[in-house]
Amino acid sequence: MATPPAESPTPGDGLRSHARTNSTGAHRAAREIRRQSVCMPRSMSRDVLDSDHAVPEDCLTFRPPPSPSFMPDATAPTAPSGFLNALGLHRPELRAWAMYDWAVSAMQTVIMTAVFPIYFISVAGANGTPEAATQSLANANTVAAVVIAILGPILGAVADYQAAKKKFLAVFMMIGVFATMAMYFIQHGDLFLAATLFVLSMAGATGSMTFYESLLPHIASDQEVDRVSTAAYAFGYIGGGLLLALNLAWITNPALIGLPVGDDLPREQATLPARLAFVSVGVWWLLFSIPLFRGVREPARTIEADETPRGNPVVAAFRRLGETLRELRQYKQAFLVMLAFTIYNDGIGTIIKMATAFGTEIGIARTDLITAILIVQFVGIPFAFAFGALAGKLGTKLSILLGLAVYTGICIFAYGISSSREFYMLAVLLGMVQGGTQALSRSLFASMVPKHKSGEFFGFYSVFEKFGGILGPLVFSIAIGETGSSRGAILWVIGFFVVGGALLTRVNIPEGERMAREADARTHTA
Repeated sequence: MATPPAESPTPGDGLRSHARTNSTGAHRAAREIRRQSVCMPRSMSRDVLDSDHAVPEDCLTFRPPPSPSFMPDATAPTAPSGFLNALGLHRPELRAWAMYDWAVSAMQTVIMTAVFPIYFISVAGANGTPEAATQSLANANTVAAVVIAILGPILGAVADYQAAKKKFLAVFMMIGVFATMAMYFIQHGDLFLAATLFVLSMAGATGSMTFYESLLPHIASDQEVDRVSTAAYAFGYIGGGLLLALNLAWITNPALIGLPVGDDLPREQATLPARLAFVSVGVWWLLFSIPLFRGVREPARTIEADETPRGNPVVAAFRRLGETLRELRQYKQAFLVMLAFTIYNDGIGTIIKMATAFGTEIGIARTDLITAILIVQFVGIPFAFAFGALAGKLGTKLSILLGLAVYTGICIFAYGISSSREFYMLAVLLGMVQGGTQALSRSLFASMVPKHKSGEFFGFYSVFEKFGGILGPLVFSIAIGETGSSRGAILWVIGFFVVGGALLTRVNIPEGERMAREADARTHTA
């Protein structure tokens, strides 16, 4: 992404417009070419000194040819037109990358949200109390989060050093796929097996997303990143929603796929529709991951001045992590985005996690709760795309703040609802902002990440996201104790949006982008 010119901060700082004049585009193209230059020792130089671009005295500038998988807009000053361009998916590798959201979202809707939690409590935990099974599921969630929190930044740094993002993505994906398909074998009372497979499935999905998201700054320019990220979220809504709808159709009516129906079926047959749903998630996840592995190239390997291509990758990873932790002040804006996202996403996550419990408490029927989940999925599709376009008009930061304002209104509206119709309206409102707000947060962070450390930084991003998810439910629980109901607790969630939004207003986007590009300029290809 091109580095903005250094200017005094103004009220418009941080609002990145996609509508640029041809003159501005030419200057941006020149900056893009300079940004892709790599710093090489004089002894390694294969080009002449670029006299109009300041570099360290012991370096010369080498400009590698543009990667076929990412051609900056300097080579295409006229933006392509048509439907795919309107969606932000006008290049094949962008569409291939977005398909992984389609693939993994089936796991997130069926396994994490709608079907498996019910199966875990009613079937795997049948030998104990529902409360004990629920506690086991919560513990499994915690274990998976801790595993990824520990491994994410370390493996992210290794992947950066070795240029192995896709390899690590594939490993975590296959762990998740096989664990999800193995859920077919969970029968009555298999609580330990169910918990183990859920941890592996969660770790596979979350770990693969770390490396998937770290590819974003490598395939999209700064003019594309917002629309690409929101389009991928929309793809996720489509993929996750479609498979969830299919699964619910044959779970509620097994005869649709030729399965036996009746109240006196043996346990193995009674649970067969749900167990086949778990297999379908694994197949779906694997099948729709293929476009990413075929259509997105591994980013070129780059190393820092004090590194050698044949160094120990683990040692290099820990060295990089130590440097990043020591240099957090240098990446102040990226850190501030992570901190703001952690807080306001905690509010978003609390609403997502507690919505069904809140609905149950106020008397919403289970069928209406499931319908509401589908409403969120399918309403989210057009509005995820819309947020990408909105960021092009208002800027990324302001668009996120608008989404947080809507979330505040959602909490106020939820306080007074009492009917299924109002719960459906709540689902529509959630669908309008949920995907877009999170997608733009991802793209904003990606714009401030040094490309040669994208795996490491998105590993930290995952850590912040997962540990941030602990505080929201805790506050919600405390609020229920103080107010006596979820109605009062839902108002407490507003605090996350206020504090997170306030921190986000302090982010200086041009400064963050400049620091990331300067860090990349100090690397060279291995």
